[in-house]
Amino acid sequence: MRQSYTVTVPEEAPAAAFPFLKQEMRRKSSMSGSVLVSTFVGLLINQAKNSKSAQGLVGLKNLGNTCFMNSILQCLSNTQSLRDYCLHNSHRRDLNNNSRTNTALMEEFAKLIQTVWTSTSSEAVSPSEFKTQIQRYAPRFVGYNQQDAQEFLRFLLDGLHNEVNRVTVRPRGTVEDFDHLPADLLFNLLLELSLFGFSWYFSPVWLHVSSLQTCYRCKARRRCTKKFTIQKFPKILVLHLKRFSEARRTSKLSTFVNFPMKDLDLREFSSENSTNAVYNLYAVSNHSGTTMGGHYTAYCRNPSSAEWYTFNDSRVTPMSSSQVRSSDAYVLFYELSASSRM
Repeated sequence: MRQSYTVTVPEEAPAAAFPFLKQEMRRKSSMSGSVLVSTFVGLLINQAKNSKSAQGLVGLKNLGNTCFMNSILQCLSNTQSLRDYCLHNSHRRDLNNNSRTNTALMEEFAKLIQTVWTSTSSEAVSPSEFKTQIQRYAPRFVGYNQQDAQEFLRFLLDGLHNEVNRVTVRPRGTVEDFDHLPADLLFNLLLELSLFGFSWYFSPVWLHVSSLQTCYRCKARRRCTKKFTIQKFPKILVLHLKRFSEARRTSKLSTFVNFPMKDLDLREFSSENSTNAVYNLYAVSNHSGTTMGGHYTAYCRNPSSAEWYTFNDSRVTPMSSSQVRSSDAYVLFYELSASSRM
């Protein structure tokens, strides 16, 4: 009499694991029922772990001074919510069908992310088709000159937002409208920070006596202060460390910034008391060299394995989390912590 068994498959098990498992089960078919089930589950979990550990660890070929582009692309590739958005083809439901809007940039970006995360080979991927589209959107990236990674990120996100924006007619809004925006509408907050730190950037500043303002309560003309606060905290926070001297644009600041890896708490900078403002670092775009020449790399925490890796164009190598902080750090990528999301 044949016995039947019900096996619960772990959710994280990738589809690619099953051909291997099927072959192994045939080979072990002479085992007793209980041993067979135990072996099956063990094989499934191990194969899932092995498969996950190899996902996303694919380099990008340097097409000629395109390390700035590769560095940012790897940081975005390891942005889990954006990665899943591309892997599930969710972007296609958001593509702007306006005949005047080209959607090739979003399509090529999604295709590149899908290639990186589904590749079974360790060979580096060429981003040439993506480069063709980004330089069509932003001609400043035509050619093979070294560019600024932070500016590339800004242009890329602007282009992607345009193409997956389903709003064809932008509605008129008031300041009060921002109080009702859901946080998940905000993908990115790009802050240009000096190396003096967060507190300096958000400190109140007295306006000049010539800039008197009328108080809306007492109607008197009074001197006032201005202060930056954050109205809504995004799921992904991108911080740009200002490493260029105001006096000499050719001079680069190599100051070491001891930025937090975990629990970056920004609640004190909120316009109102907020509990959703604690972030964890998951990627860094680095620049070594001078403003006249240098090289970009990326340090990224793999969203599947939570291990850190160095992405140096075609080469991808494991690294220790203790090596992430350096004087080369230029653009920092943070994600809202799980506790903050709750």
